Amino acid sequence: MGPLTAAGTRRRPAPGAGFTLVEVMVVIVVIGIVATLVTVNLGGEGTRDLGREAKRLAGALEHAQALAQWQSETLGVSTDGPGYRFWRRDDADRWTALSGDDVLAPHALAAGMTLAPHRYAGAPVAPDAILPFRPSGRNEPFAFTLASAAGTARVDGDPIGRVSFAVAGPGTDLAATPR
Repeated sequence: MGPLTAAGTRRRPAPGAGFTLVEVMVVIVVIGIVATLVTVNLGGEGTRDLGREAKRLAGALEHAQALAQWQSETLGVSTDGPGYRFWRRDDADRWTALSGDDVLAPHALAAGMTLAPHRYAGAPVAPDAILPFRPSGRNEPFAFTLASAAGTARVDGDPIGRVSFAVAGPGTDLAATPR
């Protein structure tokens, strides 16, 4: 009888001969995960706060657009630097502050954050403008810029009521990029 192992089988490497490819890849993946967690946690409370405010504004803008359709009235939004508020157009075609809706209540941003309208219908917007949302649901595209020491966020709305946002760290100017 011959040997109990086949002629083409691999022999085990001698102790201390090295690592297998799988072992090296597992170590690289673990290092990558740890590095990502450290970057996210160190990257900051400020960036997280900026993202949270951008998400809150995006949700309020979508809600205002839906409410304008549902109630068949023109609603609007304005910014004053450290905050924003929503408006209702009355029968005399004047803007009056909206009340009675918790989502659309006036909102003050966290300390150090500012909000400004960036574009409406493809054109620059005056800082004190009220951007309208029509009862028809067909609105002009718009963009707001939210800024803080931690970075910049851009909140964009499209003609059919979808609102998105993007957040970038310091040194990245989202306001300069067209959308």
